[in-house]
Formats: sequence, structure tokens, C-alpha cells
Amino acid sequence: MATVPAKSPEESRAIKVLAACTLVPIICFAFQDIGSKYGGMDWLTKGYAAWPMMIAPVLILFLLIKERELIRDSRRGANFSQVVKIVSCLFLLPNAFAAIGYNSFAVVSVLSSLAILAVDRYLKRQARA
Repeated sequence: MATVPAKSPEESRAIKVLAACTLVPIICFAFQDIGSKYGGMDWLTKGYAAWPMMIAPVLILFLLIKERELIRDSRRGANFSQVVKIVSCLFLLPNAFAAIGYNSFAVVSVLSSLAILAVDRYLKRQARA
């Protein structure tokens, strides 16, 4: 698997935080599914996996706001912008379904994902001007 090296240490650190915010909900879903089916762990409810999925877009939005200079300066953070958009789209659909059928807090996650897409576009336009 080929990887693209980060353009700057700030981008590398931001992508590592972004990877953690993305992988924790996936690992929680896997652990919940395996633990409740085969491990006899009845305490692993769907909420164990759903809450990290709903919290992750909010954390990613905070990361984007903190590291907004990476998006403004495309030489330092070219990869970060695209990865943030992909991850926010990844969380958008499951959180939309969670907002309908599971918990109304997922609406905040959906709005955070949409805000990530809008802020990214806004910062790029602002940098061009």
C-alpha cells in the first residue's frame, strides 16, 4: 500500500488525530458485534458503538478549526483537506440514520459533518482571495 508522506509535521500530527477519531468508532462497532454474538457479553449494547460514531464528527470539527491553517496553506496541508472531507462524508450517512432511528444527538453529528464540508470550502476560497 503506497502512502503519501505528509508535507509538514503539523499535517502529520493532524492526520494521526483524524485517524484515531475515525478508527475508534469502527473498532467499537467490531468489538460490540463480536463480543455480543460470541462472547456472551450482553452489556455491549448498540449504544457502546453508536456514541463514538456520533461524537467523532464533533471532535473532527474541533480539529479542523484548530488546524485551519493547514487548509489555507495548500503547500503544508494538501492531504489533510481531502482526508477530512472523505472522513466527514464517511460519518454523514450513518449519523443521518442514527438521527432518525436511534438518538436525536446524532443531528449534532450530521450538522458537524456538513459544517466540516462547508468550512473546508470556505477556507479554501478565503485562501485564494
